Amino acid sequence: MAALALARSFRCGSTCLRRPLRREAAGSTRGLWGRGGPGARRGAGGSEVLRKSLQRGLALSTASFLAYEAHKLISGFAEVHASFKVEEVIEQADYLYGSGETEKLYQLLVQHKNSDDADLLWRLARASRDVAQLSTTSAEKKRKLTYESLEYAKKALEKNESNFAAHKWYGICLSDVGDFEGIKTKIGNAFIIKEHFKRAIELNPKDATTIHLIGIWCYSFAEMPWYQRKIAATLFATPPTSTFQEALHYFHMAEEADPNFYSKNLLFLGKTYLKLNNKKMALLWLSKAKDYPAHTEEDKQVQKEALELLNSI
Repeated sequence: MAALALARSFRCGSTCLRRPLRREAAGSTRGLWGRGGPGARRGAGGSEVLRKSLQRGLALSTASFLAYEAHKLISGFAEVHASFKVEEVIEQADYLYGSGETEKLYQLLVQHKNSDDADLLWRLARASRDVAQLSTTSAEKKRKLTYESLEYAKKALEKNESNFAAHKWYGICLSDVGDFEGIKTKIGNAFIIKEHFKRAIELNPKDATTIHLIGIWCYSFAEMPWYQRKIAATLFATPPTSTFQEALHYFHMAEEADPNFYSKNLLFLGKTYLKLNNKKMALLWLSKAKDYPAHTEEDKQVQKEALELLNSI
C-alpha cells in the first residue's frame, strides 16, 4: 500500500504540488486582506507592505508544504523498506525451514521477536518448538523454549486473529506446555486446543496439517488410559472423548487435502489401522512412513518408529 501511494505521488508530478499551494495562497490572501480589500484605504505604501507580507507568507507556506511532502516521501520509503524487510526475512525463514536448518532458522527469527507481523511471529513459535524438540536440547532449555513458543504464538494471534497459522501454532504450543503442567492442565486445555484447530480450518479448509492435528487430538483421547479417563471424569463434567474411527477420518482427510505432505500423518494412518486390527492397511501406511525422505529430526524419529512397528507385525 505504501508503494502504491508513493507511485501515485510521483505520477501526479508538479500538479500535486500546485494544488495545496494554491489553497494555501488563497487562504493567506483572505487572512491578509479581509473582506473589504484594505489596499484601497491604505494607499500605495500600505499596498507595498502588504504585497511583501503576502510574498513572505507564500514563501513560508511553500517551504512548510515542501518540508511536509519530503517527510511523507521519507516515511513512505521507510514503510516500503520495512515491508520488504519482513518479506525478505520470511523468505529466508521458509528456505531454511525447507532445508531442515532448525537452529539457523531459530537464530534468524529470534532477532525479530518484537515484530508486529503475525506471519513472522508464528514462524518464530514454530522454530522455537522445533529447537525444543531436538534430541540435543537440554531439558532446561526445552522447557524455556516451549513456554516462549506459546508466547510468540499468542502474540501472533493478538496481531491478527484471522491468521489461520497463528491459531494452528497456538494450539500446538499450548498442548506442549501441558506436558510440563500435568494431566489436569493438559485435559483442561484440550477443549481450547481443538477450538483453535477448528478455527484454523475455518480460515483455511485446505490446510492438511491442521486437519492432521485434529486427527492427533482424536487419537490421543481414543487411546487415553483408563486411569486418565477416571481423572478426567472427576475433574470435568464432560471430559473430552473420541474414537479411532474419528481419528482415521481426519488422517485420511489430511492426506486427500495434500498427499504425502507429512511423515507423521503416514505413521498415524498405520498406527490407527493397527488399533482397528486392520494389518493389511497398517502395513501399507507404515511402509510409506518408513520410506518417507527424512528432512527433519522428526522425520527420522518417524522412520524409526515405523520400522519398529513393521517388525512387530
